[in-house]
Amino acid sequence: MSTLTERFDTVCERLEKALVRSGRTRDSLELVAVSKTHPAASVAELAAYWSRTGRGRTQFGENYVQEALEKMPQVATLLAARADECLPAWHFIGHLQSRKSKDIIGCFSLIHSLDSLKTAQTLQKAWDNETDETQKKPQDVLIQVNIGHEAQKSGVEPEELEDLLNKTQALPGVRVRGLMCLPPLAEIGEQSRPYFIMLAALRTKMEKLCGLDLPCLSMGMSGDFECAVEEGATLVRIGTDIFGTRVYP
Repeated sequence: MSTLTERFDTVCERLEKALVRSGRTRDSLELVAVSKTHPAASVAELAAYWSRTGRGRTQFGENYVQEALEKMPQVATLLAARADECLPAWHFIGHLQSRKSKDIIGCFSLIHSLDSLKTAQTLQKAWDNETDETQKKPQDVLIQVNIGHEAQKSGVEPEELEDLLNKTQALPGVRVRGLMCLPPLAEIGEQSRPYFIMLAALRTKMEKLCGLDLPCLSMGMSGDFECAVEEGATLVRIGTDIFGTRVYP
């Protein structure tokens, strides 16, 4: 067993304990392993191990469009060479720029970071231009909410969320599945809890106001994911606690 798979096991054990404390079942939560800046070889190693453990769907999150689109086929090739039939699902979790959104529709099972009508319309245009009808499925997205009202962060302000949800409903190529947040940076995970509570309450409010089913709450990372699980997260995005410290070029 490698250090990578040992860290993965530790994270899974912590997730399971948080679920028990919350009175939730294992199938109510999905893990997204954040693989940005880490090589395809590490992703393939974890994907193969993850698949063998039976710990839910194997899925990875990437923050940068170019890196993700290059890494996906590399991982697939490595897994094929290992005779592992466990192709992972990919999530886009970084800031989604309108000019790049046309390049990724259909490439990710879920985009976590939609935060403007302009970007939603760009996704819709890319969907309209898809000529292969067999591939023409709505792109699942989450709306990123600037839950802490931080000027330096992306995300729609909570007060503007209802309007964005209502307008996005008119786009057949974009299907909103829930909400995502990045709470203010905290020294300890417990400090993030109030923001997770706010996002969960906001989801319930929007479901009633907009007549939508929003089953997904993407919240919680390496420093605070246990609090997020306890407050209702359905997706947690964990990178450092699984892959280790990132090394940027």
